[in-house]
Amino acid sequence: MESFHSLGKIISHLCSCSCIKIACFRRSVWGLMVLLFRFILFHINPFVVLLCYFVSVSFLGFLILKLLNPRTDSFKPKDLDIFFTSVSATTVSSMSTVEMEVFSNTQLVFITILMFVGGEVFVSMFGLLFTKYKLRNRARIHGSRVGSVSSESMSPTNPVDQLEIELGMVTLSETESRKPSSVDLVSTVESIMSTNEEELRYNSIRYLVFVIMGYLLVVHIGGSALVALYVSLVTSARDVLRNKGLQIPTFSIFITVSTFASCGFVPTNENMIVFSKNSGLLLLLIPQVLLGNTLYPSCLRFLIWVLGKFTKRQEFNYMLMNTREMKYFHLLPSLHSSLLVVTVFGFIVVQFILFCSLEWNSQGLDGMDPFQKLVAALFQTVNSRHTGESVIDLSILSPAILVLFVVMMYLPPYTSFLPIKDVDWCSRRSEKKNKTGGRLAENLKFSQLSYLVIFIIAICITEREKMKEDPLNFSTVNIVIEVISAYGNVGFTAGYSCKRQLNPQEFCKDTWYGFVGRWSNKGKVILILVMFFGRLKKFNMGGGKGWKLL
Repeated sequence: MESFHSLGKIISHLCSCSCIKIACFRRSVWGLMVLLFRFILFHINPFVVLLCYFVSVSFLGFLILKLLNPRTDSFKPKDLDIFFTSVSATTVSSMSTVEMEVFSNTQLVFITILMFVGGEVFVSMFGLLFTKYKLRNRARIHGSRVGSVSSESMSPTNPVDQLEIELGMVTLSETESRKPSSVDLVSTVESIMSTNEEELRYNSIRYLVFVIMGYLLVVHIGGSALVALYVSLVTSARDVLRNKGLQIPTFSIFITVSTFASCGFVPTNENMIVFSKNSGLLLLLIPQVLLGNTLYPSCLRFLIWVLGKFTKRQEFNYMLMNTREMKYFHLLPSLHSSLLVVTVFGFIVVQFILFCSLEWNSQGLDGMDPFQKLVAALFQTVNSRHTGESVIDLSILSPAILVLFVVMMYLPPYTSFLPIKDVDWCSRRSEKKNKTGGRLAENLKFSQLSYLVIFIIAICITEREKMKEDPLNFSTVNIVIEVISAYGNVGFTAGYSCKRQLNPQEFCKDTWYGFVGRWSNKGKVILILVMFFGRLKKFNMGGGKGWKLL
């Protein structure tokens, strides 16, 4: 009996030891993961982090879209086409190799998620969260905690002792036996001011995250509700969705997310051409295009100004006056933000006037009354800068308009005319460039145009046989439009027409996907690289400085 009792003690002792070891192992693994996360956060280049993010999300999207069944069993997209669609949605490029109506309702919902998590506003919010984490971690390293300085610690009675007790530098008994000197008092005041500055910056970043989250929710919920209400009330728009088997909630959320994220995907094969006469729907989408793309910095700054006026919080004033310290790329200084509005509307006016003067009586606007033509022209010109929704077939537009659209697609979204040197903005950009790499790496970088020329040449090589057999469709101009559109993450395409074939083929069938859908697999892979490059092009805006053209 005693032997069994001893055996039980031994087993319980072993179990307790095993539990302790398992707990220690779990703590070690957790500590290793935390250290790895901090290493990635503080030491790896932001370009690498974002590249890994977009690539991993694209592969995850490919796997889920492949597992989900398409709308019909008669046609199933190839694996490369599914991956191409996932990359296009994640990079908000809206380049397509298959028709959109192939995808089932469940697949459309997941494509909506890909567009949302790949949108610039959503991704930039994570950058702010990382900045906030860095501030908190830096405060811990220095032995303090952001937000720990209270009104009591800043009282004029014995500030040295109060601060040192809070920082854990001395005990209460030690401070009682020590008399503060004037030098200690000055250094402590400076330390308190620095701590207050860090606390204000930390709280401002935290408030800015909430502002962006509110901005996202209001635009998406309000936009989806307005689109759903319009489609429900207007018979012509509702009939389009009914004939195509699309649900109103799915369409409303899909088109709102796609428009705000500047993606340009539409769950109909014809994009927005089937809604070209629904001027009300187009007018609802135009503000969403601007709110999520070219005018986002200006709208964000205006929203912060309004919140500051109503709440009287000093954090909002700090955001407006210290854009450089906020470390948020989209929060521009006052001058740049104002001139951005002027530049954006200036580009829209120039495009609108030229488009109406050249295309007013074109085939693409046939059957519309003057008001519908004006709204369609405005919608098309607004979408030429990075959104890519279209109410007209680009292949029938005049060459002058196509060249203008190519230029608009190439320009970065925050291009603005700055006649006065904005010191704050320029210094922030130069600081950002210095952090991205050393002098040697900067000199080895090519300019944006150089990379685009390389991509165009590579695609012309892969598609050289088709360029000989079908020169009207596989023209250099159409390839340039496709590449620039993928680089700008726009989604405009000249398409493919069987009528333009010099040697008509009996089995040729016109489809509603993009021109890239007719390319070889090698050409599609190159365009995937172009989409990734275009989504991360902000890291190479200063490239090509090592080349001097004399």
